[in-house]
Amino acid sequence: MKKNFAMKKLYYSISEVSRIIELEQYVLRYWETEFEMLRPAKNLAGNRVYTNKDIKLILYIKKLLREEKYTIEGAKQHLKTYYQKEEAENIKLNQSKETAAFRTGSEMSLFEPPSGGHSDHEMVTKNPKLKDDLIQLRTFLTNLLKDIS
Repeated sequence: MKKNFAMKKLYYSISEVSRIIELEQYVLRYWETEFEMLRPAKNLAGNRVYTNKDIKLILYIKKLLREEKYTIEGAKQHLKTYYQKEEAENIKLNQSKETAAFRTGSEMSLFEPPSGGHSDHEMVTKNPKLKDDLIQLRTFLTNLLKDIS
């Protein structure tokens, strides 16, 4: 069966993923119980919805188990190590971006208005959610100060 990756979607059903990956649906469900990083979201009807990231992970798990002959426990350990290395690299990348922003002075200051000419009042009035969040924060801080004194 030829794999058709031409169909690009945000979410795929378990039957679509089963066809793409060439695995039975029960295998996908079983792997969800074994691999903690494989947790597809569910829609309002309770059906699994897989993202492209989920499909890539399933393909990798399939490769580890079927081609490289890992046991499930071995594949779990391999994935855990892989994700730890990836997370460490992401942290280093973010730290280097933050350092570069600090050196160039392009970080946003808490004491200066953001670039773009919008005042705080304009930002709050154009965003009702922000206004609600700020009111909740003010209420929380007021109550906290009352509790302290």
